[in-house]
Amino acid sequence: MSRLSLTKASLTRQKGLLKTYRDVLPSLDLKRRQLSAERDQASQSVKALVERLRSLEEEVGRVYPMLAHQEILLDGLVRLTDVRVGEENLMGTRLPRVDRVSVAVADYGLLSLPFWVDRVVKCLKDALSTRIELQVAEQRLERLREAERTVTQRFNLFDKVLIPRTRGTIKTITIYLADAERAGVVNSKIAKRKKEKVLGR
Repeated sequence: MSRLSLTKASLTRQKGLLKTYRDVLPSLDLKRRQLSAERDQASQSVKALVERLRSLEEEVGRVYPMLAHQEILLDGLVRLTDVRVGEENLMGTRLPRVDRVSVAVADYGLLSLPFWVDRVVKCLKDALSTRIELQVAEQRLERLREAERTVTQRFNLFDKVLIPRTRGTIKTITIYLADAERAGVVNSKIAKRKKEKVLGR
């Protein structure tokens, strides 16, 4: 750490730094609050998607015990063909978002398979789409948490370290300069008295 310069120029520089730190603090606080709100929203989205997947699985398990039937082949009936994930910029944080999920359904004879296969196909399509959305939502949530953590660290650096340290430095320089000024006045008076004594002889 460099030695502190106890001069008026240094005092001016430290006051400028303090002003800059104080100006930056509100914008960091606002960014932190916005990221926190977005993180809460992303967390709710993840919970909703998890719940949707769970209810789809329950529906398939409850309504379609016929899936265990050995003679009805459902392998390859539904498959994922295309996933497009884009990005959006939120206050400098790049967040993924699902742009498109394409699911292909294999041709199957509507009359050769039982009626309930249509419902199974719909549930499988929904489950595939929901799984992709959930993966992207979890990535989004993790990036928001990381961004919030970084901004909070910066906010704390300014609020708890830089601003108090700069205030302390300003106080130290101000006290030193005031003491030096008083000492100068005192020395000047002493020198004046000595001069008067010498001239008075």
